[in-house]
Amino acid sequence: MVKLAVIGKDVSQSTSPQIHNFIARELGLEMTYGRISIEESAFEDRIEELLSEYDGLNVTIPYKLSVIPHLKGVEGDAAAFGAVNTVLTSTRTGHNTDGLGFMQMLKAEGVDAAGKDVLVLGAGGAGRSVAKKLADGGAKVRIYDRNAQNAKRVSAEFNGVEAVDGVTVGNRYLIVNATGVGMHKSVGISPITEDIIAGCEVAVDLIYVPEKSEFLRIAEAQGKKIINGRAMLFYQAYYADCIYFNLTPSPEVATGLFAKYLKEVVK
Repeated sequence: MVKLAVIGKDVSQSTSPQIHNFIARELGLEMTYGRISIEESAFEDRIEELLSEYDGLNVTIPYKLSVIPHLKGVEGDAAAFGAVNTVLTSTRTGHNTDGLGFMQMLKAEGVDAAGKDVLVLGAGGAGRSVAKKLADGGAKVRIYDRNAQNAKRVSAEFNGVEAVDGVTVGNRYLIVNATGVGMHKSVGISPITEDIIAGCEVAVDLIYVPEKSEFLRIAEAQGKKIINGRAMLFYQAYYADCIYFNLTPSPEVATGLFAKYLKEVVK
């Protein structure tokens, strides 16, 4: 029995156990999956114990970067992004399935940002992943973070990503909220104003609880196409399970599983 869990500052509302258990059932995998919330002041004391106790960990806000010093190495997208969301503890290796999940979500929704202007809000682990994948796909990416140095670091690392000091009104194909603003204590708050949202065609929020953030509510009211992060969460979980169980990933299988998940679990 493979022992897995998601760790983050507050994962009390995380649907990761529900998703991973659904995937396990459908694919005939044997696992247990828990939620572990860790205060930032306690992270350094607890992470080593968790790496020894669990077979695999999914890592979310705000530990996608701080977990790396505790690993022996990072592979694939995790090396490119400098952020980890999946840890295989048997080898102490970090992986990142966020980008794969994000791009599959866009493709499934018919969103193609190649050659188009994109604004990414937030230059943390998820924002870095999103910005690089979009730029690799040919989008013209601008990234903003309240800490300007974070955005500048992402711009310096990844070709096709430009850091901006502020967010102004203008026409953009896609705006992605990767800040976390709009969930937990910031529910009801949008990271940007209505006039800025008005300039985009598609609004994507990586938040999935609540299902419709204030950012997406405003965008929908303006007639924009809106996407929340549920599909990305599901797809990155699928790719993480492929790592845990050494399975060859299949986008077609992932899409089919998500459709069934929506029908049977979310409804």
